Amino acid sequence: MKIAILGFGTVGTGVYEIIKNSNASIIKNFEITKILVRNKDKISSPIMTDNYDEIIEDNSINIVVEVMGGAVPTYEYILRALKAKKHVVTANKEVVALHLDEFTKIASENNVSIHYEASVGGGIPWIKSIIKAKRIDKIQEISGILNGTSNFILYNMFKNGYEFNDILKIAQEKGYAETDPSADIDGIDVQRKLSITTSLCFDTIVPQNNIPTFGIRNVTKQDIDYFKNNNFVLKLIAKSVLYNDSYCSCVEPVLFNKNSIEANVDHNYNIGSLVGESIGELKFYGQGAGKFPTANAVIQDILDIYYGDYKDYNLNFNEILDFDGSLICSNYYIRFSNEKIKNIFESNTERLFNLDDKYCIITKVLSKNDFQSLISMAIKCDNNLFYARYN
Repeated sequence: MKIAILGFGTVGTGVYEIIKNSNASIIKNFEITKILVRNKDKISSPIMTDNYDEIIEDNSINIVVEVMGGAVPTYEYILRALKAKKHVVTANKEVVALHLDEFTKIASENNVSIHYEASVGGGIPWIKSIIKAKRIDKIQEISGILNGTSNFILYNMFKNGYEFNDILKIAQEKGYAETDPSADIDGIDVQRKLSITTSLCFDTIVPQNNIPTFGIRNVTKQDIDYFKNNNFVLKLIAKSVLYNDSYCSCVEPVLFNKNSIEANVDHNYNIGSLVGESIGELKFYGQGAGKFPTANAVIQDILDIYYGDYKDYNLNFNEILDFDGSLICSNYYIRFSNEKIKNIFESNTERLFNLDDKYCIITKVLSKNDFQSLISMAIKCDNNLFYARYN
């Protein structure tokens, strides 16, 4: 089976190295015949190309592995590969979140498939497990820690007392965070992953921009110390719930009891949880990012194609569901400076107190809808506020 790789960065080189160096007998059936790079002259090898047409027009290539990242030109590349009757494996959550329905339809029309295990959860078998669970069960809820960078930051703030900006700089030095860390610390990366996962679980396309999202950019050592002193651990959580013909999704910081499983997911590890109608709760834990964990997920998808185990990936997203913010309800912690926020939450405040020179509110139990309308007003008064939901 012949493979073309689009992109030769961290994940692309990981895929190449595993296939080239693996002693597993099954891997000997795979041959990488083309690698698309921006400048083929930088790497002296006959399989390097900077012309995508060479890959599309080569009928011997069965699988295109897209690990370039970004929404363009990857959208066009994936479409062209599927229309050329080539299977596609991608680790690109941005392009999958935007175009999952279209890619799936075109793959089905051309009797091929698109696989995206590596786009959510890195090395965790998350997408594959959801697809298998759905064969005989109805998934009612999904949640998890799906971003290794934010988890690395929060873990080290809690465990080692770092200020946010100091540990963010270390994460960047280690290669966990980009020079512009916005996608990780503002929850956009998790929002994309939750869009993909929710669409898959609930058989309906949930656009990422429909998911209320709040990241960890504004968390301070003051917040972390308060949580720690009250036996809570902070995590950035993706969550979606299905009930009848309605669903609710959100990405936000969540407070867990220090003895819970999620509270003890350390460093840059991830965990995904699903709740099925008959199977109950399942959890999947492992490395959420990195060269070889992500490359391993890519190769697992290649193996599924090799064995012909890909028909389940050609799904329909025909369910019509309404967003219902009443499906997620809880108390919230809010830390802020502007006194006007006291008035916004006045009738929904369970407790008001000072944290050094800041104000804090613990709200009464609020639905996601009600909280979202109130917190939107509050952020306009104080864009440095921080909030977290109690699990």
